[in-house]
Amino acid sequence: MFIKQFRVGGDRNFGYLVADEETAKAAVIDPAFSPESIVNFAREEGYEIEYIFNTHNHYDHTNGNATIQKLVEKPPLLLGDLDPETGLTVEDGARFPLGNLAVTVLHTPGHTPDAICLVVGDAVFTGDTLFVGKVGGTDLGDGAKAEYHSLHEKLLALPDETRVFPGHDYGTAPQSTIAHERESNPFLIQPDFEAFVHLKKNWAAYKKEHGIA
Repeated sequence: MFIKQFRVGGDRNFGYLVADEETAKAAVIDPAFSPESIVNFAREEGYEIEYIFNTHNHYDHTNGNATIQKLVEKPPLLLGDLDPETGLTVEDGARFPLGNLAVTVLHTPGHTPDAICLVVGDAVFTGDTLFVGKVGGTDLGDGAKAEYHSLHEKLLALPDETRVFPGHDYGTAPQSTIAHERESNPFLIQPDFEAFVHLKKNWAAYKKEHGIA
């Protein structure tokens, strides 16, 4: 499996190309700001883009959709969308074939109601649900509760060795693993939901106290 992480612009946004090297079938994830750079790279390396996914419907993740759709003649897919070629709908548990691999959709509401994470092989692309050492922004009520369940019931259920590729370079490194986040992410080591929300409320003070940028 091949993964290329692109610093596409915006507020340290990441876009991705993930491909099955044996068949050269590829998927693009969150091609915002500079979708041309991802498409040009794919073409130069001989990869054929089968899908375009957005992890959620925020402008900083979707503003490249019109451009990339023109370039590769594929529709960008968000939660609830129907892929015309496979007949598959982007929904929790859906598996989109990608050569000898598959892209599995995890519905992970919290940061937004439509947030998804995408599992391919030993990697998960977490959008704005999980960063390295941080989690996505939410309100302190229903959004926080949804995110808490998404993190613990969906993402932390993945194998420890699963590589984590977030939607922004907000954390201490551009990528991580589920094991590392489980053991070190301040939000994931909280004992319960109340402590999780308390940390959200007091994140600025926590960062200052622990020397986190």
